[in-house]
Amino acid sequence: MIRDIAIKDRRFPLSGGAGSDAVHRNPVYSYAVTELVDDSGIKGTGFAFTLGAGNELVCKAAAFYAQALKGSDIEAIMSDFGNWFNRLSNEQQFRWLGPHKGIVHLALASVTNACYDLWAQKRGVPLWKLLTDLSPEQLVATLDLSYLEDELSREEAIALIREQEVTRTQREPILKTGYPGYDTSVGWFNYDDEQIRENCHRAINNGFSALKLKVGSADAERDIRRAHIVRATAGDAVKVMLDANQQWTLPQALQICSSLSAMKPYWIEEPTHPDDIAAHRMLARAIAPVPLAIGEHVPNRVIFKNYLQAKCVGFIQADAVRLGGVSEFITVSLLCRKYGIPVVPHVGDMGQLHQHLVLFNHIKLGHEALFLEHIPHLKKAFLHPVRIEDGNYKTPQEPGSSCALVEP
Repeated sequence: MIRDIAIKDRRFPLSGGAGSDAVHRNPVYSYAVTELVDDSGIKGTGFAFTLGAGNELVCKAAAFYAQALKGSDIEAIMSDFGNWFNRLSNEQQFRWLGPHKGIVHLALASVTNACYDLWAQKRGVPLWKLLTDLSPEQLVATLDLSYLEDELSREEAIALIREQEVTRTQREPILKTGYPGYDTSVGWFNYDDEQIRENCHRAINNGFSALKLKVGSADAERDIRRAHIVRATAGDAVKVMLDANQQWTLPQALQICSSLSAMKPYWIEEPTHPDDIAAHRMLARAIAPVPLAIGEHVPNRVIFKNYLQAKCVGFIQADAVRLGGVSEFITVSLLCRKYGIPVVPHVGDMGQLHQHLVLFNHIKLGHEALFLEHIPHLKKAFLHPVRIEDGNYKTPQEPGSSCALVEP
């Protein structure tokens, strides 16, 4: 039984321009942490990610949700987690504050992720293994498919999962080789040109074959210059992604994206407001074949469904600490599998949790193993930090989701 609950507000100021983008110039990487302790002393840890101020509000909402789990057995909870998630996300007192977005949904992510960590630790296995070993029926029982009935029924979800079981063994070698990463820290917004050059050389020497640059400057020529610096430094064989963090209006995006296409970006990420699906559709058509990547600020499965239906994105960056946690991440991954769109998570958690989820996506759901974003700034904050060798995430072996933090 879940005996004790602790909610913690953990904040980690960065320095030297790390983490900066066109919108967030001085971020404080922060976690709203939920800890669930069962009567045998096993502790499950989950969190949502914020950038500082307001983290305390997410913590208060997480405490509200977590109380509903007290006294329940984690196995019983997870055997029917889809219904638990539906009930908590539609709780009448909090639903008005969303629904399914903002502070309350971030808080639900923190609690949900703690449940999955406790479940995996209770079974003594890494989260990726627990999820990949569930039967299709058991897996779908952890999901809330409401509002997706027009696209993904329970029966269709089970069939999609079962379909991939035939070829699963062909994808399991990745557990030994490691999951490819990409370096998103070469080109933070506040870095100068020379630092970007140095970071590109370092990343390539460390085995990364894909890099990301922050764009969205008031002076578009700065973006163009920096993008060409990364391309010239990295060479044509390296994938280079550009991330505007929603800074542009649609007219601005149409103009600047056309100019940036000359350096052959692998994708352009978050070009404009994340709620404006029609703008993304217009932009995607205008700059094709350069694809768009979205998801960092998409809060729920319904909006992802709408993006997929609009056929305007090339990559979905679902984030289990922005969505309602692991459960909703898997739901979005299933939708993307149906549409044939790759999932490349946004890593607001430094990769700790998502290194498990991309292995699950590849092995269990048959998603292509493209790469996973890597941000190194908070490795020392975790008990079991991600391990990167030659540009690849090494498969975590410790029980749980790798989200336990070092105590301050």
